[in-house]
Amino acid sequence: MSLPHDDNPLATLAIDPAPVGAWAIGVSGGADSVGLLRLLHGRAELRLHVAHLNHETRGQASIDDAQFVQRLARQLALPCTIATLSAVEANMPETPVANRSARYRAARMALFRRVVDGERLQGVLVAHHADDQAETILHRLLRGAAPEGLAGMRRETRLGELRLVRPLLHVRSAALRQYLNEIGQDWREDASNASDDYARNRIRKLLGSRPELVARLLELSEACAALREWSRRTAPRLADAFAPAALASLPPVLARESARRWLVSRDVPAARVDGSSIARLIEMATDAASPPRQQFPGAVQVARRQKTIWALHHGGAEATEH
Repeated sequence: MSLPHDDNPLATLAIDPAPVGAWAIGVSGGADSVGLLRLLHGRAELRLHVAHLNHETRGQASIDDAQFVQRLARQLALPCTIATLSAVEANMPETPVANRSARYRAARMALFRRVVDGERLQGVLVAHHADDQAETILHRLLRGAAPEGLAGMRRETRLGELRLVRPLLHVRSAALRQYLNEIGQDWREDASNASDDYARNRIRKLLGSRPELVARLLELSEACAALREWSRRTAPRLADAFAPAALASLPPVLARESARRWLVSRDVPAARVDGSSIARLIEMATDAASPPRQQFPGAVQVARRQKTIWALHHGGAEATEH
């Protein structure tokens, strides 16, 4: 495996600067994450710790992926943590069962949290790129997401206490592969990426056959991101207990943001405040025939009575009405 100096212009121009400090970096062994690792390796302002989850889904191929990442980290003189899905899930309080993708993602985030906390790092760098962003937008569009949801992935976000940064969101996948070829760096190919069992793979194939759609989807993402930022600056904050008209009278884009913010302030986990939860709260404010008491994620109950909407404390005790 050749490891020449990273002097390709892409290494200094196309990638967003990673925040200075000590970071975990998620490396699957695929071209995207290997590209991110090689682009960032050797930068004096960064201290990297490689993290890899063996999903245990492809037998020997999964083992080979883990060994590839371990060898690459060793050759780059970087610390590396390798873990299996079964070992990580054994220490998780609960395992998502909605779908395989959600399960694997939850395990990766659990591993990242363990590495970040154990090594006292600032967070994790991941290799989501422009093509991933386009796939995300199309997937959400097909599922009927609101405009704010079509803003796509943020460059930086927090999942609970975990800080997650995506330096490659403006880099195309083909550019990453070109960079790796130019520096003589190989990578691993995951055969499951070709399977039509996953919606993401079907979308990737569609965009591969219609590459002109990628640019249009990225333009849509940027426009919706601007709308999202405007709504977050503009939407009014609802009182702890508010009159339905305070929400019902707002334009839809502002109503959704006000509802989202209020649910989070009532201890509904931010990551679980989805379009369905927001729509149900808005319905409680706009439709008097809707159920007057509803359960929201995080065991939070919301009640409506005498022209007031408020949240109940955990365990069913009512919050003080204002």
